[in-house]
Amino acid sequence: MAWRVALRPIENADGRRDAYLDRAQRVALIAKSPPDIALFLTAMSLVPLRPGALACLKVSHFDKRLGVLTIGKDKAGRDRKVKLPPKTAEFFTEQAKDKLAAATLLVRADGKDWHRDAWKKPVKAAVMEAGLPAATTAYAMRHSAITDLVTGGLDLLTVAQLSGTSVAMIEKHYGHLQADHAAAALALLAL
Repeated sequence: MAWRVALRPIENADGRRDAYLDRAQRVALIAKSPPDIALFLTAMSLVPLRPGALACLKVSHFDKRLGVLTIGKDKAGRDRKVKLPPKTAEFFTEQAKDKLAAATLLVRADGKDWHRDAWKKPVKAAVMEAGLPAATTAYAMRHSAITDLVTGGLDLLTVAQLSGTSVAMIEKHYGHLQADHAAAALALLAL
């Protein structure tokens, strides 16, 4: 009978994220993390993926020859390919080193796969150790990366493609960050 009940949206599930970490805070969080979660958080700071999508990546999802990462399991519902810059490709090449294609790209210290309950506590402990706001979560790395892309001037379509979401959602949650870019563009029109 459960399938006959209409699904209801989760309250505030699409609310704007406010836990932004600047570069120094991200570095501090990674430095205060155990090595396995540090690699996970580093990956999140390099590519704006949802933690669950990152946890599902297999070695076969990374083409080191082309420097392309294929994100499969994600909220977006379809595969997307992301061309990585050389330093980011080096990071993923190192994570794939000596692993079989079917192996998980980033694993915990005990060799098991990451999942929400596995990263929650170590991230919370690292947040406290780094002296960051208590509301900081692993997702803050994604939010911070997207924020930096938007404030860095990358067009919203490309940000949406990289992060696996719609332009409408990027505009809704990050569009306010473009006000300075708009003002600078308008200043160019002045006679």
